[in-house]
Amino acid sequence: MTEFTLSTGRLIAHRVDWRVNPHWWRIILLAAVALLLISDATKDLTASALADAYLQVTVFVAGTLFLVNFVEAWLRMDVGVMLARSARWQPLIASLLGAMPGCGGAIIVVTQYTRGYTTFGSVVAVLVATMGDAAFLLIARDPATALMVIAVSLVVGTISGAIVDAVHGADFLHEEAARGDPDFGRAMPAEPTQEVYARISSAAWLALLLPGLVLGVFGALQIDADALMRPLSGAGLTEKIGVVGALLCLAMWAFSIHGNSHTIVRKGEGLRGSTVQRTIADTNFVTGWVVMAFLAFELTVFLFGIDLKGWFGEWAIVAPLAGLAVGMIPGCGPQIIVTTLYLAGAIPLSAQLTNAIANDGDALFPAIALAPRAAFLASVYSAVPAVLVGYGYFFLFEF
Repeated sequence: MTEFTLSTGRLIAHRVDWRVNPHWWRIILLAAVALLLISDATKDLTASALADAYLQVTVFVAGTLFLVNFVEAWLRMDVGVMLARSARWQPLIASLLGAMPGCGGAIIVVTQYTRGYTTFGSVVAVLVATMGDAAFLLIARDPATALMVIAVSLVVGTISGAIVDAVHGADFLHEEAARGDPDFGRAMPAEPTQEVYARISSAAWLALLLPGLVLGVFGALQIDADALMRPLSGAGLTEKIGVVGALLCLAMWAFSIHGNSHTIVRKGEGLRGSTVQRTIADTNFVTGWVVMAFLAFELTVFLFGIDLKGWFGEWAIVAPLAGLAVGMIPGCGPQIIVTTLYLAGAIPLSAQLTNAIANDGDALFPAIALAPRAAFLASVYSAVPAVLVGYGYFFLFEF
């Protein structure tokens, strides 16, 4: 027991040593989240953000990645290779994947771009087409509008991607993605303690996923799971599961032995680890960035008293621009707020359309980590059709 304790101490010390671990800041992030959770002023806000990140994003990303990874393993195929063989149709295929509710389809296209399998136009197409996790909310509350928004995004995404590929060519910015993070794939020394923690944490991760996915679907369909379970479990079980799930993902991401803490690989490289290990690692990677985005947004609103409803509603003509501004924020949390405001009648459909086309959901996070220039440029490019469509609808139907 003493040796295990000492080994644990060495593991933590090694992970926070910036001289040997370039991702030491993830441990600091984990500690900061813990401090926010125990502070009376921010504990409720932080718990809500963590639960939302896990139940609105993580479980759906994990489900999508499990499906894709298992199909790849079962059929012995690689989605990236399949996309590469369909180069002519990549913008359309990417838009179809992006049109899927949630961020999983878009994440697939972006990660395949970092491997060198898809074109930059495909990245733009999928970012234009995706509505992220806000799609679940819109589908549940207003399916007719959701169908229209998704159809418009699909068509605009395909056209935008084809134009970008025609202008820039198929290999645009692939050299940046190929360079990626200089620490990509570098594994830090693994100790026996690390392996023990990995087995235990992976088992706990999988045990939480199924109830988390059920609760996530309930939330997307606007079903009050707490009300259904209150006679058996008391109040607040949904948030507790979400908080525990998010913290577990953060801890596994922070203490991963791999430099990048995820298993996105580049063209010509084999896929590391089993299907389950790859899915867990990729999901934790996305969750880490999503939690940062959620907390940054919520803390900004909390500290500075930003009133989004007032911001959108004060001037109708700038509502599409406001939708664009929020859409440029990485992550799904702010976009879900925009959709909520639309469903509440606080903003016009033009703002919702602009936001749906401009927002990149959580798909941009892998690109930010591995190809930041491509991520920035793709985000800027997706803003152009967003403004055209949003203001086109505004002047035709709302002005």
